[in-house]
Amino acid sequence: MGLNLTYEDGQTPLDEDEKEGLKIKSITTQKELDEFEQLNIEKAVEWTLRAHLKSEKILTEKFIKDFHKKMFGDIWKWAGEFRMSNKNIGINWTQIAIELKNLFDDTKYWIENKTYTPKEIAIRFKHRIVAIHCFPNGNGRHSRMMADIIIESIFGEEIFSWQMSNMVKADETRKAYIKALRAADNGNINPLLKFAEN
Repeated sequence: MGLNLTYEDGQTPLDEDEKEGLKIKSITTQKELDEFEQLNIEKAVEWTLRAHLKSEKILTEKFIKDFHKKMFGDIWKWAGEFRMSNKNIGINWTQIAIELKNLFDDTKYWIENKTYTPKEIAIRFKHRIVAIHCFPNGNGRHSRMMADIIIESIFGEEIFSWQMSNMVKADETRKAYIKALRAADNGNINPLLKFAEN
């Protein structure tokens, strides 16, 4: 009995090698996987609350990988490792480290020069990192939590509400989120900003 997953609009299918990375072999359904991942993510949130994070630590490849591992390391052997294949979304996998460095440089520039409001900086970062699609899976949740870390730890502001959803279920909230992401892909960040704040 293997892992039988269903994918919603905007989710990245795992290839067979990636599915082999499942640490808890008793998980066979999407629902079970979602529940285990949510427990792991809650541990990662607790860790961020204790970690006293600074921007020079947050805006690094090491932190991006470490945080993904904290979020998904109990579930997936490949947690915290950049993907090694191309997916239905995201840039060419060989460009991940380069594009991530560009994102860090841009974000540091935005912060230093107050190019955008703190909320917009956090949401622009979230949009760019999810578009890069660093990991085999968990990119959406990772990117939303990164926006929360940036707004809270770098700017000292309240985290985003994300409409009180983890966006795993295919409901109206997820549809609105995907629509806002696509608007950001086309250069309009406002719907994503509004979505994050509601």
